[in-house]
Amino acid sequence: MTTALPRARRVSPRTAMLPAHGRRHNLSLVLQMLYTVGAMSRADLARRLGMSKVTVSDLVAELIESGHAVELGPSGQVRPGKPATLVDVNRTGLQAIGVDLAAHRVLRAAVLDLDGNILARAERPIGDDTGDAITQRVLELVDEIVSAATAPILGIGVGTPGIVVAGGVVDTAPNLGWRDVPLRDLIADATGLPVFVVNDADAAVHADYTLGNGGDDLVLVKIGRGVGCGLIVGGQRVRGAHFAAGEIGHVTVGTDGGAVCRCGKTGCLETWVSAPRLEQALATAGDDSPLREAGERLGIALAPVVAVLDLAEVVLSGPGHLLDGPLRDSVEQTLRDRLLARPEAELTVRIAHDSDDIVLRGAAVLVLWDQLGVV
Repeated sequence: MTTALPRARRVSPRTAMLPAHGRRHNLSLVLQMLYTVGAMSRADLARRLGMSKVTVSDLVAELIESGHAVELGPSGQVRPGKPATLVDVNRTGLQAIGVDLAAHRVLRAAVLDLDGNILARAERPIGDDTGDAITQRVLELVDEIVSAATAPILGIGVGTPGIVVAGGVVDTAPNLGWRDVPLRDLIADATGLPVFVVNDADAAVHADYTLGNGGDDLVLVKIGRGVGCGLIVGGQRVRGAHFAAGEIGHVTVGTDGGAVCRCGKTGCLETWVSAPRLEQALATAGDDSPLREAGERLGIALAPVVAVLDLAEVVLSGPGHLLDGPLRDSVEQTLRDRLLARPEAELTVRIAHDSDDIVLRGAAVLVLWDQLGVV
């Protein structure tokens, strides 16, 4: 009797790259090089990219015509013959909008240039609003910040609490009282601009990786009204099978109970580590024990993630007075106690630079990635 072999898994055919796709790729390569290195001549671009001077000149001409690149004038380098003309990404002539819906007590938005510098800000208090009332406040905030732009807007990036699925739909965000909110379409319909919606921790990790000093293998924990984390592995953001990679806020930590969470469960990480819960605990404790306990709980939740993915950095982003000190130290000590000691595999636990604006900057990075391919 013969045993039937299992059927081979079907291999999805790859889509052939059309000439137009190849050109878009080359345009992105030029923008990536200029964005990362800075202004350079067409000849230097050609050498660095391994393309012919004719090809690079053609690509640069198209980028200048579209407004994505500009000529800056002659190079200061002394060379025989006519000075080369420098070109660069149009850093000040294009702008992006970043929106942060996870900040503690307020909704925030900003106009940013292509280097992540904030040019204008707007805020809306949250109060006790949830659901449709929050949605309306978001639309009002976006309308205000769009009117503050002083140059063409590439798009709007939004960092929101909760799980964001395909199409920019917020599947669930307990802290905002949202379920199945088509946030991308709502904002796009109201503004007529390209809109990109991600979880706030995903936006934050993009900012740390692209505009900060983050490495290729890190987890960034964003602590605000809730708790979430963004993952970069091998230089790529991890999304997960259900777009929920990094949703650790509603993971139960320990078997000793705890407070009831907004999601209905008891003992979620968020009930120990979120900014509102920490501030409440500190107000009654009289010492820093709530920070140390929160750091230990967070370290327990992170240890398997760090071990399985062999991460090099744990980055904490949120209110500095809560994170920088006993909480950070407790996270680091807990991780060292729970991970296999390997001298060659150093683990860094640090506080993110400019945590207050990290989601705004990360949301703008998403726009650059999609519209210019520069990240």
